[in-house]
Amino acid sequence: MPPNPDASRPDTARPDTDGQVPAADRAYALTKELVLTGELPGGHLFSEGDIAARLGVSRTPVREAFLRLQAEDLLTLIPKRGAVVVPVPPGEAEDVLDAREAVETAAVRRLLRRPEQVPAAVAELRAALDVQRGHADRGDLQAFAEADETFHRTLVAAGRNALTMRFYATLADRQRRMSVHALGPVPEQLPVVLREHEELIGIVEARDEAAFALALRAHLDGTHRR
Repeated sequence: MPPNPDASRPDTARPDTDGQVPAADRAYALTKELVLTGELPGGHLFSEGDIAARLGVSRTPVREAFLRLQAEDLLTLIPKRGAVVVPVPPGEAEDVLDAREAVETAAVRRLLRRPEQVPAAVAELRAALDVQRGHADRGDLQAFAEADETFHRTLVAAGRNALTMRFYATLADRQRRMSVHALGPVPEQLPVVLREHEELIGIVEARDEAAFALALRAHLDGTHRR
């Protein structure tokens, strides 16, 4: 089965013992989603009251949520004014791409050393791609970006290296934010991404490690380094 998208995300809001999601978790999840999808862009100033009003809660749980997001470098809190969305720092996108290229290439290299596992990995990748294709058909950029991260995380999971999987999970938020930023202005790029994902799957199925490394770099370049 494809990896559970929430399994590597400890920040997912979960119900407490009485079945209700705590207000602080709801505020955290909503605010983070607004930042990652770009609805709250880098440099935007907003208040605890803005989020509290959306959720119908007091400011206290929103303040707790803001503190968590500040710890994740997504917000900067300004006393008595609210919070500012932290823009993507210069150079961070390149760091993320370099890390992704190294981890995903290593995962496929390790997978191909166990050829009996390739068919199952290919099936999982095709299932992830089908989900992403459905989001593209509906023109849902936010869901497409999340599915993009899932597709690439499925590649990493195929390598079955617990250490690199945990590391890769820490890049998920940055990946989503980068994808929305890169693809939002050029929706015609979505079919290109899907086609390149299909090509990556074909290369894995053909067990061509060198071709995968080249295709992955071209894919990341075409999406994020245009």
